[in-house]
Amino acid sequence: MLNKNDLISDLCKITNDVLINEAECYAFCCDASGCECGKNNALAVVFAKSVDEITDLVKIANKYAVPIITRGAGTNVVGACVPDKESIILNLSKMNKIIDINPQNMTAKVQAGAVVADLQAEADKHGLYFPPDPSNLKVSTIGGGIAQASAGAKAFKYGTMKDYVLGLTVVLADGKVIHTGSSTIKNAVGYNLSSLFSGSEGTLGIIAEAVLKLIPKPEKKVVMMSYFDAIDDAVDAVTMLIKNKITPCTIDFMDKNSLETVEGFKHTGILTDRACALIIEVDGFMQAVEYQINLIRKILEDFRADSINISKTEEDYEKIWEARRSSMAACARLKPNVITDDLVVPRDKLSKLVKGVQDICKKYSLDVCLVGHIGDGSVHPQIPIDISDKDEVSRLKSAKSEMYELCISLGGVISGEHGVGKLKKNYINSVVDENTLNLMKTLKKTLDPRNILNPDKIF
Repeated sequence: MLNKNDLISDLCKITNDVLINEAECYAFCCDASGCECGKNNALAVVFAKSVDEITDLVKIANKYAVPIITRGAGTNVVGACVPDKESIILNLSKMNKIIDINPQNMTAKVQAGAVVADLQAEADKHGLYFPPDPSNLKVSTIGGGIAQASAGAKAFKYGTMKDYVLGLTVVLADGKVIHTGSSTIKNAVGYNLSSLFSGSEGTLGIIAEAVLKLIPKPEKKVVMMSYFDAIDDAVDAVTMLIKNKITPCTIDFMDKNSLETVEGFKHTGILTDRACALIIEVDGFMQAVEYQINLIRKILEDFRADSINISKTEEDYEKIWEARRSSMAACARLKPNVITDDLVVPRDKLSKLVKGVQDICKKYSLDVCLVGHIGDGSVHPQIPIDISDKDEVSRLKSAKSEMYELCISLGGVISGEHGVGKLKKNYINSVVDENTLNLMKTLKKTLDPRNILNPDKIF
C-alpha cells in the first residue's frame, strides 16, 4: 500500500519545489479541455528544473509504482494531462530556458518549458523565424507542443511543430536518458526516434529538451481579410489560389457565428453579415509579396469576395489577427465553458464538413462558432456550454460522436493538431486499423512496461 508521506519525503529530497496542499494540487489536475477533473488525483506537484531532477523523479515513481503526468502550460484541449488515478504531476514550466540560438546553423536548443512566443522573439533578434504558432503561443510550451504534435495557422506553408524537431533529450520510464536525432538538418542514422516521441502525449517518455530547426525571417508579411456570402465560394477560391501556385503561409476561416461573436467581444470592425471570412497571410521578399497580394485579390474577387481588407501597417496586421485569435475567448462570453474540437478532412470536402457540423449542432440545440485552417482542411468547432448542465453535456457528447462519424466518412481524421488524450481515445479505432493500433500498444508496453507514464491516454 502506498505510503504518501514516504513518497512526499522522497520527492522533497529531489527539490524543494513541491506542492502538497490539496487546493494547490487540484489546480494542476485540469487542463483546457473542459474534462471533468473529478476528485483531486495529484499526490504532489513537482516543478523540475533539470534533466537530473526528472530522472530522479522517474526513479521514485517506479519505487512507489505511481504514475507521472507531465504537463507544461496545460493548454491542451483533449484531457492529455488530466490524471485519472492518483499520480505525481510533473510540471516543466520552470524548465523554460532558451539554451542556445545558433544563427549560422539556424538551430535552437531549448528546455521543454520554453514558451513558443519567447522562442520566436529570441529567434527574431538573429533575423530567424520559428513558424509553428498555436493560437495560445504566448503561453504554450515547446515540450507540450511536441508531445501533442501541435500546429497552428501557418502549417499550410511551413508545416507543424514536429517538422522542426531535429533532436530530443528524453527521460524514459526507467529513468534512463536518451538523445534522439542531432543538431544537423539531415540525419539518416538509425530510426527516427524524434518522430516517435512527437505526438506521443507523454506516454512513451518525458521530453526534457529539444533541438529545433529555424528558418530565415521573411522580409515582409501582409495579411488580408475577405468576406463571402457562400462557404462554397470561399473553398473554391482557395482551390484556385493553389492551382495558381500561390502558397500563402496562412489560409484561415471564420464562419458567420464566429464573426458575430468576436465582434461582440472585441469590436475590431470586422463584418458580421456574411456567411464566412478568409484570413490569408503572405510572406517572403517584398516584391514577391506585392505580386501575390495582387493576384490573390483578383482571384478572391472572381469568386465573389468583397470588402477585402489588406494590412498596410503592423497595427493593421495585428488587428486582423486579433480578431481571429479572439474566437475562443469570445465564445467564453456566451456560456461558462467552451469545448473546442479538431477535425481534418481533404480540402475538397471542407464545405461538406462545415455545413455538416452546423447541421449537427442545430440538431442538438448547441451553439457553434466555426474557425479553422482551411488551407490544410482543418476545422475547429467551438461550442459554448455549461458543463454543470447534464442534459447539455449529453447533447454535446452525441453531437461530437456524429461529427467524428461525418469527418471519417469524408476521408478525414479526428485530430490534426490537438492529439487524442482522454477525450478521443474511444474513437481511435475508427481511424487506425487494428494491426497498427496493436503495434502502437506494443511500443507503449515496451518503453513503459509498468505503465507509469501518462496512463489511460490515447488508448
